[in-house]
Amino acid sequence: MVFILPKVLLNRVTIKEKYLNYFLKCIIINKKESDLKEYMQIITPHYIMLRDRVVTGLSVAFEKRIKKIAPFEELIEEFPDAKVTTLREHSLLMPGLINAHVHIEFSKNKTELSYGDFINWLYSVIENRADLVNECGIECMSEAIDKMLANGITTFGAISSHAMDFEACAKAKQNVVFFNELIGSQATMADALWGDFLARLDASKTIKREGFYPAVAIHSPYSVHPILVKKAIDIVKNENLKLTAHFMESVAEREWLDESSGDFKEFFEKLLSQKQSVSSADEFLSYFEGTNALLTHVTNANESEIKTIAKNDYTIIHCPISNRLLGNPTLNIKELNENNISWIVATDGLSSNYELDLFEEMKISLFIHSDAPLLQLAQALLDGVTIHAAKALGLNTGEIAEGKNADMLVIDLENEPTKELPIHLILHRYNISKVYINGKLEIGEV
Repeated sequence: MVFILPKVLLNRVTIKEKYLNYFLKCIIINKKESDLKEYMQIITPHYIMLRDRVVTGLSVAFEKRIKKIAPFEELIEEFPDAKVTTLREHSLLMPGLINAHVHIEFSKNKTELSYGDFINWLYSVIENRADLVNECGIECMSEAIDKMLANGITTFGAISSHAMDFEACAKAKQNVVFFNELIGSQATMADALWGDFLARLDASKTIKREGFYPAVAIHSPYSVHPILVKKAIDIVKNENLKLTAHFMESVAEREWLDESSGDFKEFFEKLLSQKQSVSSADEFLSYFEGTNALLTHVTNANESEIKTIAKNDYTIIHCPISNRLLGNPTLNIKELNENNISWIVATDGLSSNYELDLFEEMKISLFIHSDAPLLQLAQALLDGVTIHAAKALGLNTGEIAEGKNADMLVIDLENEPTKELPIHLILHRYNISKVYINGKLEIGEV
């Protein structure tokens, strides 16, 4: 999660001017993508992770999508011209991972920001923002994206505050849900903020490459004026775009929204001359009705808000490392499960994490939620970075199944998997020897 003061935007070159030269580059990217021809492949791993079990003795035929899962002899008879890949003993074919919430723009951070307390961290972000952004150009952001790829992340949701990551995400090998973030709580700046947001959203719509999806992010209930929220959600509904927001991340947010008090009181008065919250939590959630919103963090939600989230079938994005580093509570996944609320797992950005690695994120979560049954939790975590994340983002991926996009990983296990495979995958960080995205081999030997 990254919070940037709205007044910073007024000093920036407009997005249309700044990214005009990017559009031509992206048109070239789009043309190259459209020239790619699909061809049939057959891959034979030792094991395949299906939705409900691990199987052996089967192969997968695929182009962009998975065509058929069957014994090799059956597939090669049906697709005699297919390119055949036979994998090593104890190789596991599993779905590619989906990181639904990550901030790429602050990927330069390692030791510049303050951890342990949300407000102290927030002040450190503001103090170091210019240096972090200026020192992380396209190469820096592309490096972070490539590290995600090496960690098995075949799809990510980029929360883009200023479109600094626009070109890097447009050129990424992964599928990208590009969430253009709206931020600004001052009514006097609404027009400027809205214009900036629309320009960024329009820019993202120019990217026509396979696997790039323009989307909308509302920063949070304390940082976006209701007028802007309503206008953005109208666009989401009219254009059927994906929608996400930070919600109830900190105690400071809870106190500010409920009573216009707490640590945010001094923050808003000092930096924005704002004496009270522009919205209540209930009011904010009401704007999202009729959408399939993804809400990130939700570590300080009360019982009423949990009921509203359940009623509207919103998805919660769990970022355990970020929550711990910023001194926030741990998400109550037991309460979510009891209320049939879908939750998934993401890394957040390097402003509040040390690695963009979902295997590491799942491992930390496995230990944080010490009261949850271990195997059951491990399976839920894996589902939260594959099939459930795909469903939340509305993407045709997240599992090895006929008709799904061929976003797949080859994991080199050391021996035959047992029923505790979900635990072992999270704990032992096995080698990822191949990564396929939309049927194309992006990592590994041909």
